[in-house]
Amino acid sequence: MTDLKLDAVTVHADGHPLLRALSLTVGTGQVVGLVGPNGSGKSTALRCVYRALRPSRGVVRVGGSDLRAIARRDSARTVAALTQDGGSDLDFTVAEVVALGRTPHLRGNQALSRRERELCERAMARLHIAHLAERGVLSLSGGERQRVLVARALVQEPEILILDEPTNHLDIAHQIQLLSLLRGSGLTVLVVLHDLNLAAATCDRIAVLADGALVAAGSPCEVLTTVLLRDVFGVSATVVAHPLTGHPQLLYALTEEAVEGELFAHERQV
Repeated sequence: MTDLKLDAVTVHADGHPLLRALSLTVGTGQVVGLVGPNGSGKSTALRCVYRALRPSRGVVRVGGSDLRAIARRDSARTVAALTQDGGSDLDFTVAEVVALGRTPHLRGNQALSRRERELCERAMARLHIAHLAERGVLSLSGGERQRVLVARALVQEPEILILDEPTNHLDIAHQIQLLSLLRGSGLTVLVVLHDLNLAAATCDRIAVLADGALVAAGSPCEVLTTVLLRDVFGVSATVVAHPLTGHPQLLYALTEEAVEGELFAHERQV
């Protein structure tokens, strides 16, 4: 398997910094969660890894090699991505969309081998979408379509998996199933999650971005503190240990006054 490193990655757009010298390592087989407020640079960082965006400065390294020096077909065999805008306007069947994950491994109109067809079938079964194989993707719910795209990424047989808010549109059962799958996949995973409790339960390490800069990185227990939640997210929360797993879990103060007070305090600091 392969590790992933972002080495002082900086991104500017129209003269404004979107990402500021981000250095982050995702060890081989680790699941690292990228969290932070809206607009903090999370999706920008992921785009640099799946080559939708070229850093202004810095280097993305895959297995020690500069990503820019790797042929795009070869990098597509190593890195698979589930993006926020990864849908399709064409009404392919679910089976056809999943099979697109094999594209980096095929030449021209080469047909899928028996092994590849079985690979697609297993991926659909793992994501509980086998019964939808002949349905058009445009007829599916948002959650069903999301699971189709995850299956497509798995069929790619990557060593590194990049996911931008993969639990969007999923009900709680499918959120847990998907994140459990990631935990047991053995892949090197960099994932953006907004639900900090799910991130704490899923990730080996968590990296926190704010205003394009890395402000904290470490285990969930090290990172998810009441002070960080107040300073970065502008919320009051109590951190407790999950009674079964020991993972940190956040109990939020669900009052408008508490949230507004923290936000105003955060704005004054800025």
